[in-house]
Parts: sequence; structure tokens; C-alpha cells
Amino acid sequence: MPSLPAKPQPDVTVPVKRLPQGVGLDLPAYATPGAAGMDVVSAEDVTLAPGARHAVATGLAMAIPHGFELQVRPRSGLALKHGITVPNTPGTIDSDYRGELKVILINHGTAPFEIRRGDRVAQLVLAPVTRAAWLAVDELDETARGEGGFGSTGGVVALGS
Repeated sequence: MPSLPAKPQPDVTVPVKRLPQGVGLDLPAYATPGAAGMDVVSAEDVTLAPGARHAVATGLAMAIPHGFELQVRPRSGLALKHGITVPNTPGTIDSDYRGELKVILINHGTAPFEIRRGDRVAQLVLAPVTRAAWLAVDELDETARGEGGFGSTGGVVALGS
């Protein structure tokens, strides 16, 4: 029996304020109907030297609804073609932050990379947040994996698994 298409979720309204350096720039937008991330653009011109990092201004501030976070993720084309990525991926913008959204970029490439005002520099994903409540215990339940970590489940030829 064929599965039914997923019912689209209603959009979550996020108030956004254009700062002076963001005037005239597009708001973050989805490139296609199936896109999970919205492209966000630079509000400044900057050249990233190889190995350099910079917090790229977007000219936007926002009021993310309580119970959500905004995740900042790299654009795959910039990462593959130029080595430009977000070093703290995904970056998190908390719901109580009201300052300018800046995108930390790093150049892992071998050549300087020019970013111009209006260039798409990252993706933003609005995501729900589940808050944890810690429960201190003396023992944890047992699993087949146990304490194995850092490649213990295999799947990497270089690790011999």
C-alpha cells in the first residue's frame, strides 16, 4: 500500500528586524518547497584568507519563539567547492537572544575567498527544543554497545572494521 504524503506543518512566525546594515537585503528564504534550511545572506564585504575565521554580519535581529532554536548550518556548495564552512556546526541561536545574527565562517580552502554583500553564506533551520531534566542514578541500564565509543561500532576501513 503506498504511503500518503506527509501533511505540511503550519509555519511558525518569527519576528525579524532589519538593522541599518541589513536594509535592502532579502530576508532568509527557502530556495525550494522541500528545503529544510533558509538561505541567509551577508550584510558586509569580507575576504577570508585561508585558515581565517570571521563572524559575518547578516543585518538581522530576531525574536525566536520560546521552545525553538535557530540552527546555523553551512551551505554544501561553499563547503565542497571552496572549503568555506561554519566551524561550530550547527551553531545555535537561542530564543532569548536579541542581538544581530552573525554567521561564523572559516576558510579551510587554499585560496582567499571573497564574500560580497548579498551573497548567500549559510542556512538557517528553525527547530524545536526539548529541555532535559537530569536524574542522578547509581547505575545505568545495560546495552549491547555498553561503553564502546569512538569508532567501536565499525564501518570505517581505516579503523580495521
